[in-house]
Amino acid sequence: MARSTRELRIRRHTRVRRKLSGTAARPRVAVSRSNKHISAQIIDDVAGRTLAAASSVEAALKGTSGGNVDGAKAVANLLAQRAKDAGITTVVFDRGGFAYHGRVAAFADALRAGGLEF
Repeated sequence: MARSTRELRIRRHTRVRRKLSGTAARPRVAVSRSNKHISAQIIDDVAGRTLAAASSVEAALKGTSGGNVDGAKAVANLLAQRAKDAGITTVVFDRGGFAYHGRVAAFADALRAGGLEF
């Protein structure tokens, strides 16, 4: 029986999440993408709280598309700024089962350029 692309991504994500967890000292950056949009949250898994979030559907990013590398960089810059405002400097990157390529890699690079360490 052939598995769908979504099922395979969820299996990869489950495999990654076995080893990866966010704490108060090092929260997790969870990236999610679709064909048109990209979003991310900074999560403290121990407390079960979202500390910061950014998405390409926000009003602050009205003119940008989340479906390309430039849009991913814009969302990452916004998230890095919000993380800095919340006092977060080091994080763990969770690619969410997506390949570390294209928009996801550009997102990670822009977060690093924005001052987050991982």
